[in-house]
Amino acid sequence: MSLRKTISGKLRKRVHPIFLKILPMESAKDISTGKGHEDSQKSSESFGIKNDEKVHDDDENYVNVSKDSFLQDRTSPGAKSDNVKQEKTIENPYIISLDIGTTSLRSHIYDKNGCIRGSSSKRIELLHPKPGWSEMVPDVLYKQVVSCITESMKAASIKVNQVTCMGITTQRNTFITWDRETGEYFHNFLTWQDLRARDTVKNWNRSYKMKFLNSGSSILHTFTRQKRFLAASVLKFMSPQVTMRLLWCLEHVEKLKARVVDNQVMFGCIETWLLWKLTGGKVHATDYSCASGTGLFDPFQVEWSTIVCNLLNIPMSIFPTVKDTSGFFGDTDPCIFGESIPITSMVSDQTGAMFGECCFNVGDIKCTMGTGTFVDLNTGSTPHASIAGLYPIIGWKIKNELVYVAEGLIGDTGTVMEWCKSLNLYEDVSETDTMAESVSSSDGVYFVSAFSGLQAPINDDKASSLLIGMKPSTTKAHIVRSVLESLAFRFKILYETILTETRIPLSYIRADGGVCNNDFLMQLMSDLTHQHIDRAKQRGDMTSLGTAFLAGLATGVWKNKDELYDIRQSERVFEPNEETWPKYKHTFSQWERAVQRSREWYTES
Repeated sequence: MSLRKTISGKLRKRVHPIFLKILPMESAKDISTGKGHEDSQKSSESFGIKNDEKVHDDDENYVNVSKDSFLQDRTSPGAKSDNVKQEKTIENPYIISLDIGTTSLRSHIYDKNGCIRGSSSKRIELLHPKPGWSEMVPDVLYKQVVSCITESMKAASIKVNQVTCMGITTQRNTFITWDRETGEYFHNFLTWQDLRARDTVKNWNRSYKMKFLNSGSSILHTFTRQKRFLAASVLKFMSPQVTMRLLWCLEHVEKLKARVVDNQVMFGCIETWLLWKLTGGKVHATDYSCASGTGLFDPFQVEWSTIVCNLLNIPMSIFPTVKDTSGFFGDTDPCIFGESIPITSMVSDQTGAMFGECCFNVGDIKCTMGTGTFVDLNTGSTPHASIAGLYPIIGWKIKNELVYVAEGLIGDTGTVMEWCKSLNLYEDVSETDTMAESVSSSDGVYFVSAFSGLQAPINDDKASSLLIGMKPSTTKAHIVRSVLESLAFRFKILYETILTETRIPLSYIRADGGVCNNDFLMQLMSDLTHQHIDRAKQRGDMTSLGTAFLAGLATGVWKNKDELYDIRQSERVFEPNEETWPKYKHTFSQWERAVQRSREWYTES
């Protein structure tokens, strides 16, 4: 027996009982080789749900259906209408991609060439019943989804029986709970922006239990070298994650509290609840990418987290079955659209965009610049345990392929651009690159964007936004340039953190999102990182495209991922100018000084 195993065994005997409960010592499951692959029976047991419980009775007909048997069933001899339908879908396949964001939802109809044949969109109305609260009404959202899908088919001039399949992608961490027996929901959707649990977050992060968990995990990592303990050693709860808001609901919603005792509660984010609704209450499931972003899923063990759930006393029975990102989830109820539509992919928004960008190889990196900036790196079959604030999440799982992603976030990007517009610095965001290039520098003006705090690698939620160095000679152009430079600087330090922490050779960067339309910003980001940045033609709908790819792969529209490279198209590749960085060294150094001045501004009062 090795020295490490001997020490680990002795440590287990001496460790505090809480760690025997919440930190099991077994190694992570090897999903990539098929070990630990969960069918419905095994996954239900790992969730602590007995085989005869109702939640899995309805799922059995779906979980074990392979793609081949699914297609065979739809083209079985004697079913003439089905044969006609299958011939149409193979020769002229149409894929519905449903994309649900925070403020809007869209339905696109894609053909085999990745072209949008018809679309529809709806604006999502958010409720704010109290300051800091953010909700969606489930019934309203469902009606909008059905209407949007129907309108997109009409816009594409196709009928339901011409649709090959449907994929669903959603914003992460907006969740709901509902009654297993009646289907009634206990509360509205709580969006990822909801702050009702922020005091709970602060109290738990300061608690002795968390300090004990962090320090104990650090010790366990020292002896076992397991990455999951390294991740647990720096574990902190955050408001955007589901964890603390779910705990708040379990403590404050009376009907929910009563039904939890009776084991009659179902939990899910938007994709899970919509799947349940669209299948007529038959399927309670999610995919690995959506599950891993909640804070309730252990990406190292590839299962719902026993650490978090035991620590917070959250019942494991409420969770949905976790399925492959690309695969058969279930058929829509024929009553909804007139005929059933197979749902063959579900994926989180950011990893959906990554799949649309064709970032299939280790070292591939994509940057989505929207309301915030999300930088995602393909780390292959190995999850990354970060101490700098990167998130180890699952990008997608397709059969035996399990792909991990290290994700970094910059909280305010599009928000800053809209804020500048509200100050009348410009009339249209498209003007900003011209304004920035109209002056040779920011003339000593520096901007720090911290409306949502400063994320990795700075990690300061008490920081304040700051504009410093203005003089009587300062113009709007100087301020706009300083704002764009600050976004590029934030990207630079996040990119370098990813490079340093993961030690993975990074390939060129693929960019999408509305803010990446700015040529000045894209070129500066390329210059500061010494990397090529490939801006996509489909940058406004990359998440939807990736969702369509995943759905189409499950039904044979595309045979493999190699066929997708030609569909994703480049609009422009920004090449780094080696002469830029020497000129920017002083400016960047001064900006770092400004960042230090912005830190720890807000107090706890």
